Amino acid sequence: STSENTDEEYSAADLLPLFAQGDLDALQELEGDEEEEEGSHSSPPIESAREHLEDGSNSDSDDDGEDPLTNFFRIRLDGLLRQNQRRPPRVTSKLFTKLGIDPLWDSHTTIDLSIFYNENISQELKMDEDYINYKSGKGFAFLHYPFILQPHVKSIGLQFDNRINMSRSIDPFFVMMSGEYPYLKLVVKRSNIVEDALTHLEMVAEEDPGQLQRQLYVEFDGEEGVDEGGVQKEFFQLIIAELFNPNYAMFVDIEDTRQVWFNAQSFEVDHNYKLIGMLLGLAVYNNVILAIRFPTVLYQKLMGEAPDIRDLIQSHPLLGSSLQQLLDYPDTDVEDVFLLDYVASTTGLFGESITHELLEGGADTPVTSDNKHDFVAKYVDYVLNTSVSKQFDQFKKGFDMIAAHSPLKAWFRPEELEKLIVGSPKLDFKALEPVARYDNGYDADTDVVKWFWEVTHAMTDDDKSKLLAFSTGCGRAPVGGMGEMNFIIVKNGGDSERLPTAHTCFNVLLLPEYDSKEKLRIKLYSAIQHFEGFGMI
Repeated sequence: STSENTDEEYSAADLLPLFAQGDLDALQELEGDEEEEEGSHSSPPIESAREHLEDGSNSDSDDDGEDPLTNFFRIRLDGLLRQNQRRPPRVTSKLFTKLGIDPLWDSHTTIDLSIFYNENISQELKMDEDYINYKSGKGFAFLHYPFILQPHVKSIGLQFDNRINMSRSIDPFFVMMSGEYPYLKLVVKRSNIVEDALTHLEMVAEEDPGQLQRQLYVEFDGEEGVDEGGVQKEFFQLIIAELFNPNYAMFVDIEDTRQVWFNAQSFEVDHNYKLIGMLLGLAVYNNVILAIRFPTVLYQKLMGEAPDIRDLIQSHPLLGSSLQQLLDYPDTDVEDVFLLDYVASTTGLFGESITHELLEGGADTPVTSDNKHDFVAKYVDYVLNTSVSKQFDQFKKGFDMIAAHSPLKAWFRPEELEKLIVGSPKLDFKALEPVARYDNGYDADTDVVKWFWEVTHAMTDDDKSKLLAFSTGCGRAPVGGMGEMNFIIVKNGGDSERLPTAHTCFNVLLLPEYDSKEKLRIKLYSAIQHFEGFGMI
């Protein structure tokens, strides 16, 4: 169409967002130049796509059973994947004109891959069907292009895959004869939780590693409680807190962040690090969020990506920033200004300074403008790799024992894996309220329900975390945020002096119908401040 107020012509493509115009421009780059002849002009990609969708009888994909829409998306996505092989965009591209981008820009420029998330596809995708297509190799599957899907959507596909692996690890004959469903069962004492779990998991890993692919079932010795998800959540909370206890000295706090890193001088035996890696893998496998504080570079290393100075800046900000200042220094008098040798300095087990030569004779080798890049590369490698290789290798070995047969590394990027494992500290109860469900006589208009949300929204972040942990067994939001949670508030009798209780296995809060907002507030705060174990209900 042509605007009434201007002579400039617009096509349907101009009505799309800029990122969508970029996708269509990519298709035109792949096909357009070969079809252009003197005196003619190829159809814009959006018009070609419309013709392709409307004229199913002439589709090239009819022979293989692929519908026109699927074929169009396949061509579109394959074109994006070949982006690095494409010529620079044409100078006349409307998209590049609007953005003011030089068409000879560096094709290796780094961008945030999250811009490729497609919210509409993520919301509308039927993951069960897409997963079947992915596994069978028949038909189109967006899981072959995981960069498009938001992490919480891919986590659903991962749960499908985990459940299938769990069922494959079971001997049907054993189930038929015993009448029992074989789990990976852990019986532990609260007072000896690390040793009990370590002993059993080591025995399973040595004698029958296939058991690690079964669904986890946890039982606390001497306590009532059937593990339908809630007991294992508490188990993970307790054992992770114990293993990260400073008394074990397996990890050290990074002084300028709230995160931890491997202790290069730890006296702990290797299998304790392997145990933590196994626990990390089991948590992902059983869909449990862990309260751990590793920097993102750990997940990069688990995915096989080599860290660099940017990762050191993120994990150890003071040290990383100092090294970056060295790299950015423009003059040639580096040796006189910085007074550095080829030596790395770290903090020991008792706070003492420990030095390490980065090459033979490093203490006598000054850092200059000519070798500063080599010095920084060696320093980064020492802090994030060499100094903790013994600890990390065992940690990764334990993680891979669980995750080796999973599509985890194919579908998720390191930062997505981090969200999958540790969730999000952002607790948006206003996003949870619209998706919450009610039962046994409650609904969104019940007075006590309204009071509950008013009290909750007024809580501090710390109390919100306690409430979430009380109700669900975990004080962090899942990947995708609290709007993706299942949360149910159930009426638990009329007004009484009883405290609220919860079925953490199912994210169910049991709430008596208190007769005032103040009484609800007092009872709710009392419940979330003093809870542990499964003897409350």
